Amino acid sequence: MRGVRGRPAGRSGDGTVLRGRVAVVTGAARGVGEALARRLSAGGMRVALIGREEASLRRVALELPAPGLCVEADVTDRTAIGHASELVAERWGPASVVVANAGIAAGGPFAATDADLWQRVIDVNLIGSANTARAFLPQLQESRGYFLQIASTAAFGSSPMMSAYCASKAGVESFAQALRGEVEPDGVAVGIGYLHWTGTDMVAGIEEHPVLSALRRHQPGPARRVHSAARVADWLATGIEHRARHVYAPPWLRWCQPLRPFFPALVAHIARRELRALSTGDFTSDTGVLGAGGRADWDGLRHTVRSPRPGPPPSG
Repeated sequence: MRGVRGRPAGRSGDGTVLRGRVAVVTGAARGVGEALARRLSAGGMRVALIGREEASLRRVALELPAPGLCVEADVTDRTAIGHASELVAERWGPASVVVANAGIAAGGPFAATDADLWQRVIDVNLIGSANTARAFLPQLQESRGYFLQIASTAAFGSSPMMSAYCASKAGVESFAQALRGEVEPDGVAVGIGYLHWTGTDMVAGIEEHPVLSALRRHQPGPARRVHSAARVADWLATGIEHRARHVYAPPWLRWCQPLRPFFPALVAHIARRELRALSTGDFTSDTGVLGAGGRADWDGLRHTVRSPRPGPPPSG
């Protein structure tokens, strides 16, 4: 199916072409997802927030300056995310921008990490992104829209103690690259967002882990800087307005792309040095899910709702 309705979302560079259009952001209850939803709404977009934390989603949706809609849904549940896409289309019509942002992380040695938790990280970050794309792709084809896949510099050089997260982020990068070639003939643009150190509860959890915090300490000064979720949202929103193939947060990350072949060996060298300095108990004691958002998802598995529940009606 080739998109024939309207001009492509974005491309003006000033955000005006997106005003009044529909954006969908997964993982929007907190962190980068929440900040991006606020940023897009401030630019005049109608934003649908999808996530697991219903109370937080409702709060954010009600605080948006433009019409907002929240839908409680688990991105790993194809039926739930499919129903969410139907709800968005029924309320507002086809989405012009879809951001696959939902993600969690777990820290600790692979052998000591709960197998179900390891699988959950892959399911949310990788499978959840694919489910989101599958559910909203017909709408993006109709609107000739833009799909932004949130990846990470974890795809550049895999860090020990975060095997599931790194595998998932390398996976979503490859997924988005493959999807791009398939949907560009339909007028759908696909971008990849590379995030570095961002001021979220996930990064706060990394700082509490001795090996992971050491990896950050050994990075050059500018690379250690933690950027606020709001600042990262600004960079992502600019990429969305330009339908960018790659969005770097911070922008200097673009110059790291040619150096990617060297990163795995460098990261492994630093990690081996730090691991030798620790006892087994030191780095296995902090094994588990990172951040409040990840803990909410992990704990919520015992109370999973298999269908999305719409939040408050759109404001305005």
